[in-house]
Amino acid sequence: MRNDEPTREPPGAPADPAAEPGRLPGYAERVLDVAELIPAGRVMTYGDVAEWLGEGGPRQVGRAMALYGGAVPWWRVVRSDGVLLPGHELAALGHYREEGTPLREAARSAEGHVPRLDMKRARWDGTGADEMTHI
Repeated sequence: MRNDEPTREPPGAPADPAAEPGRLPGYAERVLDVAELIPAGRVMTYGDVAEWLGEGGPRQVGRAMALYGGAVPWWRVVRSDGVLLPGHELAALGHYREEGTPLREAARSAEGHVPRLDMKRARWDGTGADEMTHI
């Protein structure tokens, strides 16, 4: 589980004015809780997380992950097209390979030849989370 301290924002990231010092905003806390439920080797899209929570949307989930997601398995919350997070492709790829996350090899014409996630096989629908606390 993650530490109770909020994740440090990347340099230059704007602070969330609605957050109390030392506390994550409630929505961000719920997003991070869902990210922690995703099993190794599986992923959920930003939209999946919003749907799971029953609030917000993909952009709100993405913002919460960008500002606070460093202390959770951020690589498991992804774009719906399976493209790896720009600027973090190599770090994410290392995690995916370590966890055995299904990947689709990149076409030779693809820039950088970085694989994509195989969303049909990697996407997690929350099955088994009932044994865990639903958020």
